[in-house]
Amino acid sequence: MAVGVGNLAADLAALAERSGWGGRAAFHQGHQVWTHGEVHALGARAAGVLAERGVRAGDRVLLALPDGIAWVAAFLGVARLGAVAVLVNPELPASEHAFMAEDVDAALCVTGPGLEDRFPDRARLGADQFLALATATEPATAHLVDARTPLYVQYTSGTTGRPKGVVHTHGDPGTYHDLIGRRLLGITEEDVTLSVSKLYFAYGFGNAFVFPLFSGSSAVLVDRRPTPAAVDELVARHRVSLLYSVPSAYAALVADRGSGHAACFASVRAAVSAGEGLPDGLGGQITELLGAPVLEQIGSTEAGHAFCANSLGHDHPGTVGRPVPGFEVELRDRAGRPVPDGTEGELWVRGPTVTPGYLNRPEETRRTLVGGWLATHDRARREPDGAYRHLGRTDDMEMVGGITVSPLEVEAALRTHPAVREVAVAAVPDGQGRTRLRAFVVPTTPASSAGLARLEAELVALARERLAAFKVPRSVSFVASLPRTSTGKLRRHLVRQGAW
Repeated sequence: MAVGVGNLAADLAALAERSGWGGRAAFHQGHQVWTHGEVHALGARAAGVLAERGVRAGDRVLLALPDGIAWVAAFLGVARLGAVAVLVNPELPASEHAFMAEDVDAALCVTGPGLEDRFPDRARLGADQFLALATATEPATAHLVDARTPLYVQYTSGTTGRPKGVVHTHGDPGTYHDLIGRRLLGITEEDVTLSVSKLYFAYGFGNAFVFPLFSGSSAVLVDRRPTPAAVDELVARHRVSLLYSVPSAYAALVADRGSGHAACFASVRAAVSAGEGLPDGLGGQITELLGAPVLEQIGSTEAGHAFCANSLGHDHPGTVGRPVPGFEVELRDRAGRPVPDGTEGELWVRGPTVTPGYLNRPEETRRTLVGGWLATHDRARREPDGAYRHLGRTDDMEMVGGITVSPLEVEAALRTHPAVREVAVAAVPDGQGRTRLRAFVVPTTPASSAGLARLEAELVALARERLAAFKVPRSVSFVASLPRTSTGKLRRHLVRQGAW
């Protein structure tokens, strides 16, 4: 059901009332349940709390909160006032929080536990105090806005350097739901969502906040990244029907459970994977474990959510699917010219929710947004059925001895060894300043020094068997984990340094 193009918080409250969702569950956390009616009433009172703290339309309010009802209430309260919510990961180091608060000139910071000493130069409100005040504060009137009024800022994941603030508007969330939640996933009020990706990221924001509130369904909120055992328990307890995660978390789920269907996932009708490409073979293992299809998609903070996605009606494993309805996708060469089908190119995207620009970054905005088209810096190839096969990032490529090498190809070969859980390959400088291809491997099980030496020899031999000589790693380093962002994306610029 469509809503107006006014204030998001007011429109959602009106939609819930009109649709009779007031008494239906909207969010589960622990053993607590909040209905749609309760959530919107709390959001209106939260707006009153923020207004009493001096927040006005256009002000930026930084939310450094874990997933929970305080996050939901704060976002709806900010939206209701016509202010702008700045969504940040509460687990970032103090220096990153300080940079973001300064970058947006935050009028108020609402923070979770353990962050009492953050933002000493700015007005701050703790989550518990915020919720307590909201129970006794009069609701605020919704500020009049239009679909193009800024609603929130999310920061890019910082896989290649300092994050950038991406602006999205009041009209964008409804479009995410209409094009993806409703058309591609067929979400109804009977669905229950669990998103491993958190609300302060673009992927999690759509999955666990936007889709439930626009569909009358519910979401399970977890204040930290759940372990595989916790995912099992949550899915079984809440009868989760839609599971959203990233490849590294799915791999951990498969490794923890082994092969074969697990009865705890009987309620799951579909799973979605995004953030990085699914390694060869993992998609089939997930499908077998869950007893449901795993639908791969690709999106970006700049697009707000997915711009290419597989769906229940069209799933092409090994690809990120077709363009989401309403989006146009082009593959271009380095000079910006379109490339023919079947040829690798760089992905450019145009669509209704692409950001108008980066906050305080006019030069980067001009470089990345050209004539309404977003340069995603992803590499892909178009398949005959119109689906796109993701081939990594343009900045993923490694230069070794003057030859460009895709680390994804090398990683895919090494990952076929049963003793490899995760692997990243990078060109790392040696003692003489030359770059050598090195594989960083997380073994499936601990091993002795002798065992690791044997495994290194086996991996180099495997690479020689399957790859051209210049693609064979010169060495293998065994590590406990790979450097990833909180979204699960590999931080290749750290891998290239050879240590983290």
